[in-house]
Amino acid sequence: MSNYKTVFFTLGILQIILGVSMFIPIIVQFFYSEIDSSFFGSSIVTIIFGTLFFLSNLDHDKKLNLQQAFLLTSLSWISIAVFGSLPFVFSSIELSITDSFFESMSGITTTGSTIISDLENAPKGLLLWRAILQWLGGIGIIVMAITLMPIMNVGGMQLFKISSNDSSEKILPKSKEIALRLIYIYSGLTGLCAITYWIFGMGKFDSLTHSMTTIATGGFSNYNESIGYFNSLSIEISSMFFIILGSIPFIAYIKFISGNKKIFLNDIQIKTFLKIIIFTVIILSIYLLFSNQENFSLRSIFFNTISILSGTGYVNAEFDKWGSFPITLFLALMFIGGCAGSTACGVKIFRIQILYLFILNQLKKIIYPKGVFVIKYDQSAVDEKFIASIISFIYFYIVIFFILTALLSLTGLDFITAISGAATSISNVGPGLGQIIGPNGDFSSLPDLSKWILTVGMILGRLELFAILVLFLPSFWKN
Repeated sequence: MSNYKTVFFTLGILQIILGVSMFIPIIVQFFYSEIDSSFFGSSIVTIIFGTLFFLSNLDHDKKLNLQQAFLLTSLSWISIAVFGSLPFVFSSIELSITDSFFESMSGITTTGSTIISDLENAPKGLLLWRAILQWLGGIGIIVMAITLMPIMNVGGMQLFKISSNDSSEKILPKSKEIALRLIYIYSGLTGLCAITYWIFGMGKFDSLTHSMTTIATGGFSNYNESIGYFNSLSIEISSMFFIILGSIPFIAYIKFISGNKKIFLNDIQIKTFLKIIIFTVIILSIYLLFSNQENFSLRSIFFNTISILSGTGYVNAEFDKWGSFPITLFLALMFIGGCAGSTACGVKIFRIQILYLFILNQLKKIIYPKGVFVIKYDQSAVDEKFIASIISFIYFYIVIFFILTALLSLTGLDFITAISGAATSISNVGPGLGQIIGPNGDFSSLPDLSKWILTVGMILGRLELFAILVLFLPSFWKN
């Protein structure tokens, strides 16, 4: 295992960071007189394991080959979910190992599905820990999407290589340089969001936790009614604004700081993301205005459209009562997701764009058989290898979605719960549809087997499918 010292060294650092993060809720426990040993004990265990990994691999060569990059990506999320579940296991609400791991995985993958049915009475330390997990998961996925994924050629992400000379040996130095800038930007946005929430009426604790889960587009809330609990237009507008900021490519922020002041107006993903929001709001408004006037609310339509498309999962209305068409539309939005290189989830905007260009190109070839047509994305030619990678990703995404749906159905779930549960897990959205896991529901009553299936869907969706699936191919390890 000497070839994997860099992998385990990095895992050790991540576990130490996670263990140190567990001390933060202890401060909240003191403040709210909820002192117990759940976080202290979990922190010590996590730091010990992290230190062992760190010290036993100090002589690593500071390089990653392709196999190691894939292994590190997968083990990072799995190990953080495992150790992140310890505070839930030892908490006063006495969650089972299955429920604890489900909540932890939902947090670190920024999914936002919860098994805690009485959030209002849950310990404040535990609520903060849920928010911290989502915040860490958000910054983690941004760094991975900008540094590791392009090198690993996962699902067309190679289109976003920062330099055409990138190689796997350069991953770690480049990650350190870029990650520092991203952490500053990410932390700055979180702080600004927290201040904005506080100004518009949230309490200090709610402002802190909701700002973390907003920028991470995670959607964990401290209340069963989510953002709808506050019943505040100003809070909802603030939430929509910062959700959008979390859903656009974070590399755009770096380019903006570097001098490209028009990047937010010119980025092709950002423009399409905003167009989808506007188009969806118009369609839903027309539908509800003429067929379901009692549920028509432009405020709710805007908020839930942005929340579902970005994969955040906040809700301010029971949209599953709007009718079958809005439900179908929201299901489609779950799959689309936000921009690549952001905290948002789903298939991603750029893949939908390139798939559209590919289909358009095929139609042109049918009409003009002798014509030569080149697919261009953002003024750059896209070769067949990129297109094949994107098409295969979307194909596997759909296949895995149906497999998850079938498996959930086998555990006894009804069709709506199974199909929306599969969609919300692989797209990392949060709420599903129906009476059980709908907008104001939770996942606590699902069978344990269903919860394990959903956690698999969460990590597959968060890590772009292939980062996990490729590890099970013997041929991958032979080279």
